[in-house]
Amino acid sequence: MKLEDARATEAKHFLPVVKRHPAVIVEGRGARLRDTEGREYIDLMAGWAVCSLGHSHPALVEAIAFQAGRLMQTTNVFYTLPQLELLERLSALSGDALPHAFVVSTGTEAMDGALKLAHRATGRAKFVSTENSFHGRSIGALRIIGQTKHREPYAGLLPEGSVVPFDDLDAARAAVDTDTAAFVVEPLQGEGGVNVPRDGYLAGLREICDAKGSLLVFDEVQTGIGRLGTLLGYQHEDVTPDIVTLGKGLGGGFPVAAFLCTEAVAETVQIGDHGTTYGGNPLACAAANAVLRVVAEEKLHERAAALGAKLRVRLEEFAVRRPDLAETVRGRGLLLGLVLKDAELAAGVPARALDAGVVVNVTAGRAVRFFPALNIPEQDLFEGVDRVLALLE
Repeated sequence: MKLEDARATEAKHFLPVVKRHPAVIVEGRGARLRDTEGREYIDLMAGWAVCSLGHSHPALVEAIAFQAGRLMQTTNVFYTLPQLELLERLSALSGDALPHAFVVSTGTEAMDGALKLAHRATGRAKFVSTENSFHGRSIGALRIIGQTKHREPYAGLLPEGSVVPFDDLDAARAAVDTDTAAFVVEPLQGEGGVNVPRDGYLAGLREICDAKGSLLVFDEVQTGIGRLGTLLGYQHEDVTPDIVTLGKGLGGGFPVAAFLCTEAVAETVQIGDHGTTYGGNPLACAAANAVLRVVAEEKLHERAAALGAKLRVRLEEFAVRRPDLAETVRGRGLLLGLVLKDAELAAGVPARALDAGVVVNVTAGRAVRFFPALNIPEQDLFEGVDRVLALLE
């Protein structure tokens, strides 16, 4: 199929809510994609950080193929071996501090479940979140999202939210009260501009929530599963949340997500408080188990920390050399942003990079975001990054 044919088909049938890149992707191997015209691209975006093991990783392909030939779907009224294995693996991510989990299909579903869980555990209905945060686009997630462009079109459907500046403990302290069910926050804001809080911010939030009897919820849909150099992003600080949401990289490309909680929170729920048709199906759980097994065996979280440090040096060298173009470098592990000074220049980066054979993303107006597969070959990573930096110059 040629590009013009794809555009014509889409114009007839697709709900026009996505702006496409001018390429029809048909194959992915490792950190590289190929389109219908045979062009190859280095992928520094990994499907919004979803393809944590790259494209078509043999262990993931094998696990999905095996499970598909055995049992793809039943219902949650039965035990299944893949789900039981996944529940144990999810608990181990937190060192068993969050021993209970419920498996769903998307990160947005996980956040909806977390909000319901916090309400059930506290009996409260108020939630506090942060400016520029992103938590999904369902009605539940939109009530706490910190980006006006996503919330405003549906404001008539949403209760009034309480949104405070990110990395501001004084603002959090003023907003959290005895009516607050939970403070919801990303350990590092991805969509909001790759914003890293100061050391002690997450621990400070823990103290604030404890003082008011509120829960602390970490949205790790983008930052979890090794992305920030630790198995879970919040583990850069000595803090334990009440609830954590996971998604994206958990399935390596297969739709699967989960929300995890402490023993105390789990004790507040009853049969029937939540449910899902597809969540926790054997096929999705087999995919997630394969991803978690590879991450553990190959220590990909440690690799993300080490390789991310090298990438940061490369980006900072560029920022020092070209202060007229770049403002700063932000991020942690393999989630880094090169913040440009000119929003117009930044806006053109994805299209120009695609012409140069690189898939890269710009978020929050000026942040060129690099979040490739955790196992991306170092040569591919820096070849792609250097192409992006060259086009900026």
